[in-house]
Amino acid sequence: MKKLLSMVLALTLVLSLSGVAMAEGNTQVFWYSLSDVYLSNVRTSLNADFTAAGIEFVDQDANATQTTQTDQITTAIATGTDLLCVNIVETGADGIAQNVVDQAKAAGIPLLFFNRSISEDVVKSYDKCCFIGTNYEDAGIMQGNMIGDYLLADYEKYDLNGDGEISYIMFKGDEANQEAIARTKYGVENADAKLTAAGKPQLKFYDDSNAQKYLVDQNGTWSRQVAQDYMTTVLAQYTEANGNMVELVIANNDEMAIGAVTALQQVGYNNGEGTVTIPVFGVDATPDAVENYMKPGFMAGSIKQDYEGMAEAICTISQNMIAGTDMFANLNENFTVTDGWKVVIPYAMYTGE
Repeated sequence: MKKLLSMVLALTLVLSLSGVAMAEGNTQVFWYSLSDVYLSNVRTSLNADFTAAGIEFVDQDANATQTTQTDQITTAIATGTDLLCVNIVETGADGIAQNVVDQAKAAGIPLLFFNRSISEDVVKSYDKCCFIGTNYEDAGIMQGNMIGDYLLADYEKYDLNGDGEISYIMFKGDEANQEAIARTKYGVENADAKLTAAGKPQLKFYDDSNAQKYLVDQNGTWSRQVAQDYMTTVLAQYTEANGNMVELVIANNDEMAIGAVTALQQVGYNNGEGTVTIPVFGVDATPDAVENYMKPGFMAGSIKQDYEGMAEAICTISQNMIAGTDMFANLNENFTVTDGWKVVIPYAMYTGE
């Protein structure tokens, strides 16, 4: 027993000297939706990191419903917790996020928002609050640049009807989500910039009657099935035989990209060697997309959103907040702290090569 106690004391001393916050506490983690594939990967990594750090945790699923999440947070504050980790449902709604901050501040409970965008003013209204995420515009910018370079490498190959233009379809994950808005905007604009700089015309949305130039998941769940259903309907009318085939697919996330691939495969495209492959691009580089769609060549590329890095940052800051130390201490050097309120996890291009 004395030997065991000595080992524990020695380990405590080592951790203390190394600057690692000792986290003996608990947190409640409020997820926008546990059915979201990217977030499920974050959750798996985060649960493992919390366990290793000695943090007790409870995962709560809002099932993409803000009122459910708000009630969950209110209950957690009332019953007591050392930390709130919130993956908010409704982004771009400052009033909702501010209400969460105000409740946490009144109770003196540290608050960590992650992944889904929160405004700087809201986060800065409480000194025990931060946001962990990305510079969300970067995903669309990088996706657009990737698409432009990809098409220019063999432009005539992708212009199936030989009209000198590339016809595209865009799948938007959520009408109001800031990440979705930016990805929809820059995924096309930056591809167009690459193309026009090389003397090629801009991308052309496949349906002239659609002024929005995208198809959106009306439920805001970035769904694989929604994209598959849309694409199946489109492919009944837009075909090579009709001279109006969709020649490029741009999706806000990998799940919607995979849905589009599935619909294409059902009519003979994107099935590997010997079949015509329509370039399909997503965002997240989830393990499923990488292993089962990009490596076999069914998807052209994706923008990696680092789920392991996201989990690591959440866990590190959680340890610090629970211990009452500098919330940004001991962060991975690849992460950037912006103006004392936001931790930025960088994106990266992924082509499956």
